[in-house]
Amino acid sequence: MNAQTMIVNDFDVVPSETEVVIVGGGIVGVSTALFLAKKGVPVVLCEKGSLGEEQSSRNWGWVRKMGRDPREVPLMKHSMDLWGGMAEMVGADVGFRVRGITYFVDHEKDLVRYEAWMKEVEQFELDTRWVGKDEIGTFAPGATRSFGGGLHTASDGFAEPHIATTLIGNGARKLGAKIVEACAVRGFETEGGRVSEVVTEKGRIRCKHVVLAGGIWSSLFARSVDVKMPQLKMLSQTMRTRPVKDGPRGCGSGPGFGFRERLDGGYNVGMRSAHPVDIVPDSFRYLKDYIPALKNEWRAMKFRVGRRTLQESAMEKGWRLDGRSPFEKYRIMRPEPGHKILDQATINIKKLFPQFKDMVVNERVSAWIDVSPDAIPVISAVDAIPGFYISTGYSGHGFGIAPGAGQLMSELILGETPVVDPAPFRHSRFIDGSRIVHWPIGF
Repeated sequence: MNAQTMIVNDFDVVPSETEVVIVGGGIVGVSTALFLAKKGVPVVLCEKGSLGEEQSSRNWGWVRKMGRDPREVPLMKHSMDLWGGMAEMVGADVGFRVRGITYFVDHEKDLVRYEAWMKEVEQFELDTRWVGKDEIGTFAPGATRSFGGGLHTASDGFAEPHIATTLIGNGARKLGAKIVEACAVRGFETEGGRVSEVVTEKGRIRCKHVVLAGGIWSSLFARSVDVKMPQLKMLSQTMRTRPVKDGPRGCGSGPGFGFRERLDGGYNVGMRSAHPVDIVPDSFRYLKDYIPALKNEWRAMKFRVGRRTLQESAMEKGWRLDGRSPFEKYRIMRPEPGHKILDQATINIKKLFPQFKDMVVNERVSAWIDVSPDAIPVISAVDAIPGFYISTGYSGHGFGIAPGAGQLMSELILGETPVVDPAPFRHSRFIDGSRIVHWPIGF
């Protein structure tokens, strides 16, 4: 099975009332709780399993500006500043380090794929720069392959996913947020059309605002309250190794490989741009929305029919608020990695870097990525239901941008001047006839 049903903290109870309820305890949810609590807002976060146990603790850990959709760059620049101050804010080291990120290409002519992006982001004055074939080897010491060049951003870096979500959550608790684990939110009630009460498996919570930060579960939850939130899933997988001596610094990826240095001396290793995609009912429900993305990214997708196809076909589409929901049945999704992909990644990294020839893999981990049609998130109020907000669809790069997303959501809820223009992240773009624009980055 790829779902864990273990229940922890079973005897926790929920408060009878609060100002804001957050649905989902991934890094986006805890970051939102942190900034609301920092502003003195009463907030309760409900997580159906344990904090960060799905995608938030099982990703690569990159914190990057390079390669992002230009619409995300302003928020990501701000997030980078927040990462720099996160240890002080939460009172603990979340593993954030600025070590640089490099994209490698085999041939100089391949650099053309980045020209449009580099031109588009000139306005943001990033430190991303072209690296020629004579210099690129300095970012891949000992490599057996002669690269044709690449891009490098010295100010990018990483944090440690397996600790960051928990520590940010702890920081939110210190500021007054209430976090209840093993507590699925089944839905919410309205009065006069506005959010009035959240219904959880552990009781009801009177509130004025609900933030849906449920990752891959967000589309199902939204549909249960008649809100369209187009979202599909891709499988991401990586290997965590024991310490490797004299390996490359920072993070990097190129044809057939990807790596991320860890603070314990080990590495996260995997394949660049190789994602299994299960064909499920939502694949047909939202097919029209995803046509622009398919045109740009189909080469990186490995379509398949499998266990997840059957599981989602049988999953409930609606449920009573006084009965068991799918979120209680599927506590924690821990999918099986794409082992063929990781087997090839092992061959590739050992061939490329002799330092990895005797690498020992501690574990192979995988997670479902929540992907929006244009690959940028929704961070927005839902116009049809006052008091309902969505923060989801981060499309595989939510870990790095999460602090900024949490601050932005807190500002939207409180009616404050937002740190960046929130218009690109509005939910209404998927229901008002706006043209879906998927940026063909090609990274």
